[in-house]
Amino acid sequence: QKMAELLGLRDECGEGTLGAPALAGSCLADNRLNLDVYPDGCRRFLQLFKEQQGELVQVEFLRLSSNDCLLDTTLGCLPHLKHLKSLVLKGGHARDEFGSYQHGSLTSLPPDFGNLRCLTHLDLSFNRLSTLPSCILHLSSLCVLLVSHNSLVTLPEDFGCLSKLTFFSAMKNQLKDLPQSIGELSMLQDLDLSENALELLPEEVGNLHNCTELDLSGNRLSSIPDSLANLKSLRRLHLHSNLLVTVPASLASLPNLSRLDLQNNCLRAIPAEIQTLPFVHVRGNPLGETEPSPQADKPSTGRLKRLFLSSGEGSFIVTSEGCRVFLACGIHFYFPPGAASAPLRIHFRSLTPDPQWVKLRHHDVLLSRVLELHPHGIQFQQEVQIWMPYISPQTPHQHEVVVRTFCGQSWSDLKTRVKQKRKSKKCVAHCCVLHFSWFLVVSRLVQNECKVPAEGTLLFSSVDPSIKVIFPPGATKEPRSVKLQVLSVSAEEIQEITAHAECRASPLLYLSQDTTVDFLKPVRIQLPLPPGVTGLNLDRSRLHILHGDLEGQTWNDITSEVVLDFTHLYAVFEVTHFSWYWLWYTTKTYIGGIAKKVYERLRLYQVNFIVLQRKRDPEQVLLQCVPKHKVDPVLKKLQDRYRGPEPSDMVEMFEGEQFFAAFERGISIDMDRPDCVDGRLSFIFYSHLKNMKEIYVTSPVDRKGQAVKGQVSFYRGAVPESIPEDASRRRKGPDSLWLATLPIKLPQLKPRWDENPGPLYGFSFPPLNLGNAETGYLTQANLLSIARRVGADWQSIGLNLGLTYQQIERIGYNNREDLNKQILDMLFSWAQQNSEDPDCVSKLITALKESGRQDIADEVEAIIELGRQKYSESIRRLGLGQESSTEDSAIAI
Repeated sequence: QKMAELLGLRDECGEGTLGAPALAGSCLADNRLNLDVYPDGCRRFLQLFKEQQGELVQVEFLRLSSNDCLLDTTLGCLPHLKHLKSLVLKGGHARDEFGSYQHGSLTSLPPDFGNLRCLTHLDLSFNRLSTLPSCILHLSSLCVLLVSHNSLVTLPEDFGCLSKLTFFSAMKNQLKDLPQSIGELSMLQDLDLSENALELLPEEVGNLHNCTELDLSGNRLSSIPDSLANLKSLRRLHLHSNLLVTVPASLASLPNLSRLDLQNNCLRAIPAEIQTLPFVHVRGNPLGETEPSPQADKPSTGRLKRLFLSSGEGSFIVTSEGCRVFLACGIHFYFPPGAASAPLRIHFRSLTPDPQWVKLRHHDVLLSRVLELHPHGIQFQQEVQIWMPYISPQTPHQHEVVVRTFCGQSWSDLKTRVKQKRKSKKCVAHCCVLHFSWFLVVSRLVQNECKVPAEGTLLFSSVDPSIKVIFPPGATKEPRSVKLQVLSVSAEEIQEITAHAECRASPLLYLSQDTTVDFLKPVRIQLPLPPGVTGLNLDRSRLHILHGDLEGQTWNDITSEVVLDFTHLYAVFEVTHFSWYWLWYTTKTYIGGIAKKVYERLRLYQVNFIVLQRKRDPEQVLLQCVPKHKVDPVLKKLQDRYRGPEPSDMVEMFEGEQFFAAFERGISIDMDRPDCVDGRLSFIFYSHLKNMKEIYVTSPVDRKGQAVKGQVSFYRGAVPESIPEDASRRRKGPDSLWLATLPIKLPQLKPRWDENPGPLYGFSFPPLNLGNAETGYLTQANLLSIARRVGADWQSIGLNLGLTYQQIERIGYNNREDLNKQILDMLFSWAQQNSEDPDCVSKLITALKESGRQDIADEVEAIIELGRQKYSESIRRLGLGQESSTEDSAIAI
């Protein structure tokens, strides 16, 4: 029975009351109740349970966020939903200020939860379970169980009583062993126990005769039982990132095995039967090396274990023996012996910098993505070394490269060494740390610092040694740290910005200290006179000492407040507190306003926008914001594969400034992309990063009869408070945030193999809906779009998807001399075999990355990343119907 009468939900008048007038919007579709998309989903559920319990108990699919503060109260009502088939009580819906997922509050379930006899799918991921609730063992119909990202240490001894279980995921827990009864799960097809603390496997694992995929990666296994050779249905066996010293040769006899991953173990030898298999991966093992002598006092650096992680991996284990770890993105770690006192799992991820929390200082330049390392705040016994690749800065003479890390409440800079690799010429920043958090590489103004004692001292700039700060004895009672930075400004820059040939200025001096207390005695500062000015020709009425605030927003003329002394080349004055200081020589009267204008312009970058379309596929559009001096090299690099209009006129942007790209006049994009805001693509400009996105566009216009001439317009995200007036005047058009507009054209459509409504090259497939609500869905249309770009990599992708060599050879033979048919046959054969696999979408993404097709993987991730959010938005925009309810529901039972 459909329950459309529940569409009019009630909203609360006041806090904490469930009796209230109408909740805005709807959250129920057919027999599905999706409340995890609402921040107050449990409150809505409790209100429905109170007011319309008779209708609510008919619900079969329910989703709730375990980050909800009313979860405990809600759990008591769930056993009343006797018809429930799928239940998601998942955390990870809330994030901290740095974008990390927060685990839910679920620690247990009510005892009568086991009375849900119809329940076949249960997802308790991203919670705080330390033991598996015993009531789960009474769910006799359960087929799919997900408890990943919890704190489970063990599973119940009678876990095998879940006889109908076909899919079980307990990845990223703390499991140390498995019960022998796990071998009784005779229907289990997919078992994921990756990233736990398993040291031994029971022989009974070999009784899982229907298991097709077994993931034991990221544990502490030193061996595996011979009984694994009994898993005749096994296609993929993941054993990478363990401590294996041996593997049974009998694994080579598994008839359906198409992937055996043994990377990053301690294997010094591998049975010949296994080593000759083409689908075995053994990188990161000390193959052929001799066993280290037990009498050796310390293991040498050369004998340390070396781990090479692929792009799909997100963690590794460090033991007390130490290791070297190489990530696919070029980052390299060195853990010396003794750095970790016990085996420790390290999680890592590379993040796109978000200006809301990556706070760059003035004149800083971001040179890398953000590296996050877990667990946060852990203290190592010895310093861990990190090498991070970065983009070489354009102004090295007055800037220096440092690694910046987040410590507690603020970012701080680490002592950093830089080097350039000989072969690749890539730049790498090296630092040493005792803790893990967030790390990034920036270019900052060269910083000189010293500790000022009570006896006084001298600090000078390494950029311009003529700039000095003299601290007299008695200037401070307690020692304090002082930092000095200098920004040189050429006379040509001053003249170009001010349009006044007689305006001149000294280098900018910035002084800071680790306390807010002023000095007890004046501190003496020496600055060089502006270019062309000497003590012999000096007109003192034209010389001004300017003091700027910390943000450079106001510049005050303090010439009359200080005592100025002059030499032939220098000006000397005294201050008691620190900030920006600037020496100007000009006839202008309002010098503070001019200095502010020049300072702001020094922080701006001149950029051009590029819009290009692939020559072979005009629907694929490349957008990029490029600094002016890089435009020609970028276009030259892209000209063989892309075509498009000339770059836009030059505009000016700040480092870390947001801007948007809007497709207009008959061109549209997927509005549910994670980077799409109000129909526009969001970008953050960083002068040394790519600032590039490549997306697929469509048009609501019928292109069978005509081409579509559209355009892409670029807009500022917001007007920065410190933007200079002349930059504002350059903006055109009715929209004050408008930056530029460039044309694009989608050609008239011609009949193509992927657009025929009938069978495709002789193939006819039923509609597909791959995946689940957690990983997102892919439809037949999505697979057709993917097939168009696979090309000659189809065999590699097929093998990484789990197809056997025999299947690949048969597909190639049956469709010989027709690449399109081969791709379609491979892709849809896999899709049909895995249509019931709830994790098939993530496996497709991993296979694409492992096959070197990161471009296609990125597009698939963009399609599915916000699947659940897409569903919630469709509820709000279009109302609830059968079509929208199936787009992002729980796993089909």
